[in-house]
Amino acid sequence: MNHLISIGERLREERVRLGMSQTTFGEVGGVTKKTQMLYEGGERTPDASYLAAAAGAGVDVRYVVTGQRDAPAQDVPSPEEKLLLQYYREAAPAIRKAALAALLSGSSGNGMHMSGLGDGNVQIGAGGRLSGSVNVHKGK
Repeated sequence: MNHLISIGERLREERVRLGMSQTTFGEVGGVTKKTQMLYEGGERTPDASYLAAAAGAGVDVRYVVTGQRDAPAQDVPSPEEKLLLQYYREAAPAIRKAALAALLSGSSGNGMHMSGLGDGNVQIGAGGRLSGSVNVHKGK
């Protein structure tokens, strides 16, 4: 029975965190205030459809069920990071190495440029001066 009480207590924590009343929170999950009270009191266990609806309202369902929080927001890749990863994975090995070299060079976006030399090398420069050169071996 402790497991049910823990789920109920965590469900209540999430409701309070989101600033919702039991009535409003129950409506989100498709249940009455009384049922919401039973969930929070540990007398009943919410079903999957309730939890799915709660997740849509911002409830950390993993926390409610297991007691473990989801990864903090800063650990979730931004849309730009997802796009960068997608393009990186789709790129040819030479492009991957050049992109990695540019990132490792410490670019802050202040005039950083890369140019392929045609012999498998890539030059990385900033502000008109050469910052580094990377040898790219195609197919490796």
